[in-house]
Amino acid sequence: MTAATTQQQSAGGRARSVLLTTALITPAGLWYLLLLVAPLAIIVVFSFGVRAPNGGYQPAFTFENYLRLLTQPQRLEPFLTSLWMAIAGTVGCLLTGLPLAYFMASRAGRRKGFLVLLLVIPFWTSFLIRTYSWLIILGKDNLGGLIGTLIGQEDFRILGTPFAVLLGLVYGYLPLMVFPLYVTLEKMDWTLVEASKDLGAPRWATFRQVTLPIALPGLVTGSILVFIPMMGEYVIPAILGYGRTFLAGNALVDAFIQTRNWPFGSAMAVGLILIMLVSVSFYVWFVNRGSGAREVSVL
Repeated sequence: MTAATTQQQSAGGRARSVLLTTALITPAGLWYLLLLVAPLAIIVVFSFGVRAPNGGYQPAFTFENYLRLLTQPQRLEPFLTSLWMAIAGTVGCLLTGLPLAYFMASRAGRRKGFLVLLLVIPFWTSFLIRTYSWLIILGKDNLGGLIGTLIGQEDFRILGTPFAVLLGLVYGYLPLMVFPLYVTLEKMDWTLVEASKDLGAPRWATFRQVTLPIALPGLVTGSILVFIPMMGEYVIPAILGYGRTFLAGNALVDAFIQTRNWPFGSAMAVGLILIMLVSVSFYVWFVNRGSGAREVSVL
């Protein structure tokens, strides 16, 4: 076999590989363009328009919507509230989900499947119904009234407060934090933990130097999966917060449905997307930077 023949066969193999890869990627790419890129492009175009006389969108090219968003502090308040609520909710999911995932991966034994099933079962019920159930739990006839009696304040209430919204966020999105952490920890080589303990390392040092770096990919994935939907949450603050905790999702609903100012609502949506992109990018950079620092310190 000559060198030219070998090159021709190699080129033919590469061409078939490229065609196969293209055939496999094309359907997913088309759905990606149709369901993600196209709606985002429409929102961006709408954000430069003006409100039609009867509401909706009227074609134009103006930066007025973005100027209103940046120059009026009351317009930015829902975004800031959403940001700190999403951060607090993500931290709450992490503090609750990491011990749970660790227990499931290391101590559950044969009960792993049963515990995973318990986490999945709430997803069999409507998110709206699960949120409404907290109205009963936190109401004055149950937990809210009990706490009020214990502290001697009959007018004490939990519903309609930021705490109720935060509790609903942690409950609603906790499984999205637990699953990535569990999958990561379940594959962990637990002999590393035993070796660390045999060498005299305290439990906290073992967790910080061994368990946490291994769980880091699941922690990052879970945090992103939780943080992004929390930033745009509408149902939980509307039900458990009685609309008093006004988040970006509530502001978007008002802009599109109440005032029918689609261009300004689109500008707010673009602003929300930018805030999420910046926040997630900074978080990933910070985590990777910290991971690198830990590796250097170990060496």
